[in-house]
Amino acid sequence: MMARSIVLLLVWSLVGAVLPVSAQADDVIRVLLAQDVPRIQISAERRLSVRGGSGQELVFAAPVTIIAAPDGTVSLNGEPVSSIAGLTVSSGGGGLLLSVGQGGESYAPPLAMSGTLRVLRGKSPGGLAVVNHVEVEEYVKGVVPAEMNAAWHPEALKVQAVVARTYALYQRQANREREYDVAASTQDQVYRGRQGVDQRVQDAVESTKNLTLTYQNEPILAAFSSTAAGPTEDAMNVWSKDVPYLKGVDCPFDANSPYYQWRAEFKLQDLEDKLNRQGLAIGTIANLAPLAYSSAGRVARLRILHSQGELVLRGEDLRRLVGYGVIQSTQFEVESIGKTVVLSGRGAGHAVGLCQWGAKEMADLGYRFDTILRYYFPGTELKTWRATAQLSRPQPYSPF
Repeated sequence: MMARSIVLLLVWSLVGAVLPVSAQADDVIRVLLAQDVPRIQISAERRLSVRGGSGQELVFAAPVTIIAAPDGTVSLNGEPVSSIAGLTVSSGGGGLLLSVGQGGESYAPPLAMSGTLRVLRGKSPGGLAVVNHVEVEEYVKGVVPAEMNAAWHPEALKVQAVVARTYALYQRQANREREYDVAASTQDQVYRGRQGVDQRVQDAVESTKNLTLTYQNEPILAAFSSTAAGPTEDAMNVWSKDVPYLKGVDCPFDANSPYYQWRAEFKLQDLEDKLNRQGLAIGTIANLAPLAYSSAGRVARLRILHSQGELVLRGEDLRRLVGYGVIQSTQFEVESIGKTVVLSGRGAGHAVGLCQWGAKEMADLGYRFDTILRYYFPGTELKTWRATAQLSRPQPYSPF
């Protein structure tokens, strides 16, 4: 075990330190793995190197445990720390295992990560944030099996690899002042480090290495969702964002998706409570019905009649309030209303950009990955991402 004085030397080197932003390098993506968690534990097959902002470096043979208390104090391997501005943990080129603390003393199962981990203050006094600085292609390998079934056709996996890479590079250009480029969740795209990375995934990523979808020589906002169940959607109808390459196209390829048709139920009382928590004065809901549809046939707006009047709500806002896992898409009909609302619907996700199940079927039919990409993102070109490194900065945006 490290002597107390040596640990405190490391601790004091971190107070007020600002680490160099290595993520500005062309080949690195900064991925937010956790935000406002009370404790983390990092281990490795090799010894851990912990570096502070002053350049001092210490080596740990045992796991490094960092805990944030509700009062804002932080401890590193049991030693108190008055403040942490940021530290970088690596393993001399080897992999890292990250465990995030849950309730009590428990930790989530560890995730194997490439690259380095940067530990920062979270948004709350008792929270920590963890950002993975990882090479672009390694990041893409961690996204593909988390967002698509790795047993699908190799051309479909290539499609997902290009889309994942493009989306990350778009966000990196848009978020240079932020401590991270993308979150490792559906807020951006799911990333689980090395979990699920098999030979098929590696082949898909390596065979499309550096390839990026561009529009006017810039990486695009490469949106994707599971199942369109009809034409894909215009981004203007979903996010009020007019994007030339995110226009709806026919998608007759995804009928085999398990999400092609669905039914959902939710309690009216739950919806009333959630609307009231949003600051909307909602009385007892009497009726809920579609008011307007998009050109692709999805619910654009709904009218909610209640005891204090009426409320017009966007279809996507209803999904957000009730839960994306409950209302799979805005392509639905109201089947019945009582104390419980019953919906019958089709498709899964926002339906903007790539339809993943459509890409699967097109790949099975013999279409190449580049053809599939150009079909779902009309007007785009495939280019190497290094050729786009010095381009203008797009506006930050997260559609997921």
